[in-house]
Amino acid sequence: MRRHWLLFAVILTAPYGCDNVTWGGVDVRLQDPPLKAEATETVASETEEASPLPELPTGALLFAGSREGDSATLVAVGEVRDDGLAPFPSEAEAPGFLQHFSTTLLPPGTELVLFSEGARVGRLTVTQTTTDTRFCVPRASVTGVLELTPGASGARRLMALVDTGAVRTPYAPYRAWDHDYDQRVASLNLASQAIAAVGAVWPPVLLESRADIQAFRLPEADGSSLAATFLLGDRLAVEEPRSDAYAIFVMGSGGSDGYRSDFIWYREAEDEGKGAPRYFGHLDWNRDGRSEILLDVFGAEHRWFAAMAQRNGTWVRTFQDPCGEPNG
Repeated sequence: MRRHWLLFAVILTAPYGCDNVTWGGVDVRLQDPPLKAEATETVASETEEASPLPELPTGALLFAGSREGDSATLVAVGEVRDDGLAPFPSEAEAPGFLQHFSTTLLPPGTELVLFSEGARVGRLTVTQTTTDTRFCVPRASVTGVLELTPGASGARRLMALVDTGAVRTPYAPYRAWDHDYDQRVASLNLASQAIAAVGAVWPPVLLESRADIQAFRLPEADGSSLAATFLLGDRLAVEEPRSDAYAIFVMGSGGSDGYRSDFIWYREAEDEGKGAPRYFGHLDWNRDGRSEILLDVFGAEHRWFAAMAQRNGTWVRTFQDPCGEPNG
């Protein structure tokens, strides 16, 4: 039996250049394994069926983040348009878009024009681009070296724009605004009015329910403004709230008669899902002569952004990530 097997091997391998070998009445055909051809066809089919990536944004890009020493990390918020911010395609909608976006528009050396308290205060040169998954929609995140004007050395929260028009924005004096006693009292009055207006449950101690208060001044306004977040059964953090939790965000502007209410955002966790907003900053990012306001919102599992703008003298919410929609 051993001799027959050796002879069989010699006969098969001897006619090296032939496709067919005849031996003992058996026709043996040498050909490529069928799996290789099938795999090639599958790869070609997948390549043909792959959807093209959406076009990259052509307008200004808005970023927001914070400073850490001589560097800062900022995440992409949205594309600036005349009527508001436009979200970027998500990875679920267009796999590969985020990488394409970062590689093409944010390579190392890219310069972002920095703003704080509505004023241009310097620039950031990108050294690294990553993906921030803390948000419900993963976002491009850039880290870079800061160059700030001497007067803006105390700036911590930063917004930035990437486009040629931002470079032409003149530098402006930076001033940080600290809330004072009158504004703290005014925030309690505004919250009391809001709770009564929306019919929310009164917290045991209104002052203790105030989770955040910030003062600022819009360049186009005559007086200062304040924004405050009040929470019941919740915190300004990504975590599950109590079943009866709610958030109230109030904003007011000062005048000769005190502070008037400009905007109220009330959200019950049980009906709409957790959404606790806080004021992040203001900037006239679409250059229409009126400031817009960016809000940082905390949910039960993720964070997201929302934005406000003035329409016919009234503040309205003009943008919110899809996951911020009620029970989204």
